[in-house]
Amino acid sequence: MIKKFQPMGIDVKEMVVLTGGGHTIGFAHCKEFANRIFPNADPTMNPILVERLRKMCANYTTNKDMAAFLDVISPGNFDNVIFKNIMKGISVLGSDQILFSDPRTKPFVELYAKDPVAFANDFGKAMEKVSVYQVKSGAQGEVRKRCDAINDAHH
Repeated sequence: MIKKFQPMGIDVKEMVVLTGGGHTIGFAHCKEFANRIFPNADPTMNPILVERLRKMCANYTTNKDMAAFLDVISPGNFDNVIFKNIMKGISVLGSDQILFSDPRTKPFVELYAKDPVAFANDFGKAMEKVSVYQVKSGAQGEVRKRCDAINDAHH
């Protein structure tokens, strides 16, 4: 993730705040994290979360709509709780959880977990920075109906 953000001029601290901030509200379909719970649990995950996700996602291959909130504690609030979750191993996505095990990103997870004002301020600044990166206009781009898929050109 660090390598993906660097060419955009986004540093490690900004990448952490954008990742956490981007995942404080929303959900992921079970297929996006199934490898963390089936067949064996990711050892960095809280066992209670693993158990709940396994129950919820038991039929994820046939029921493609099954999903989990990214912030299981305060899913409807834009707040710093996702960083507290990451520190407790209650992060649904491996890409969020790894922020706590990498020494380059861990200090920022700890900072944002304890300081909601720093999180809010830094997120705002980082969003402003990323919002002007390679802006597309007119027919150059599209507003996606689903964030994980390019819009169907036939509609």
